[in-house]
Amino acid sequence: MPAAGEAVERSVLVLGRISDDPQAHYEQLKPLLDYVVPRMRDVGITEGRILMAKDPQQMASYLRRGRVDWVTETAGTGMALEQRSGAVPLLLTERNGVRTYESLFFVRRDSPINTLADLKGQTLALQSAASTSAYLVPAMTLLEQGIRPEILLSPLDTPAADAVGYVFARSELNISTYVHKRLVDAGAVSSLDWEDVRAMPPAFRRDLRVIHRSEPVPRALEMVRGDLPAPVRRRLQAVLLEASRDPLAAPALRKFFGTTGFHVVDPASHQRLARLRAGLVRVRLEVE
Repeated sequence: MPAAGEAVERSVLVLGRISDDPQAHYEQLKPLLDYVVPRMRDVGITEGRILMAKDPQQMASYLRRGRVDWVTETAGTGMALEQRSGAVPLLLTERNGVRTYESLFFVRRDSPINTLADLKGQTLALQSAASTSAYLVPAMTLLEQGIRPEILLSPLDTPAADAVGYVFARSELNISTYVHKRLVDAGAVSSLDWEDVRAMPPAFRRDLRVIHRSEPVPRALEMVRGDLPAPVRRRLQAVLLEASRDPLAAPALRKFFGTTGFHVVDPASHQRLARLRAGLVRVRLEVE
């Protein structure tokens, strides 16, 4: 028979988030948690809590130790949490009407670079090591093409002739600026950011062109810890799928990072996630 403390904890659903702004993210997470919890009483859930982690390593620890049950994340970070903690994908998350996106490699319109192979010996701006679309997918795409990415000290550093030298620009706007101002030879951003004037001002995009588009990647994932009891996992999945069609959930979903729907992980998405898993391992071994 479980101790009283354990029974109480089993009645609590903990939603986690990797955050550098806990207050803002709390306000985005709480409405959906408040929607979900009352609909899970039949599997013993009576309370919801939110727990923030400062980085993926801390979140993986929370998941392993059972301190977090459910996390919403990008596909790349979701796969990293899977590898580090045994978390599993519960659902695909559609945000702002988008289920998948691609990473785009781009150069100045007057650049002699036309293919990924032409990037050897050149420089590439990426966002940060935490980005799926502006780091993980570009790095694994280069490796798949037989091209070795190597980190540079600065945009002024020179890469090896057989490698692509990359620098972290910290934001998508900085990536487009670096390329437009000729600080680097190329950049990589998501197809969503390519169309976003905040990341890609029209005055910049007129002077830029895409040289490569990656395979599609799921926009985001709902992940749960691997040892979450099956009845709780199944009920959470059902409640979130129902929320997509419930007008009462619409305000909470909008706050939940612009979520417009949840979807089961279909065979095509399983393949995309498998490719991300393999790419993540390879990037860690060969790039980092």
